[in-house]
Amino acid sequence: MFERVARGDLFEPGCPSRSVMLHMTSRWGVLVLIALQGGTHRFSELRRKVTGISERMLSQTLQWLEGDGLVVRRSYPVVPPHTDYTLTPLGEGAAEKVAALADWIEANIHQMKQAKTSK
Repeated sequence: MFERVARGDLFEPGCPSRSVMLHMTSRWGVLVLIALQGGTHRFSELRRKVTGISERMLSQTLQWLEGDGLVVRRSYPVVPPHTDYTLTPLGEGAAEKVAALADWIEANIHQMKQAKTSK
């Protein structure tokens, strides 16, 4: 009656879910996904929004997220070149999850800082 959902086994070293999780939950992956929740952005807009990220790291992060099916890259044949990025439906779901984690961290950061200093 009910079909079992096929899942990877994150505890196995060769599980392909591990690389996707790494891309999504890296410092830059989380921030890029959250930034793209606001809609389509050009590369330069993302770079300004995600402060502290290098051009190379942003490019690499976007390539990873695109490869995982979370981001769509569109290039337009104009001068100067115009490229923009947007979340796929799958990426929108992922962005919601990492944004919820980021919200939880921000809501509890004071307790975590206090725990660190009380040791």
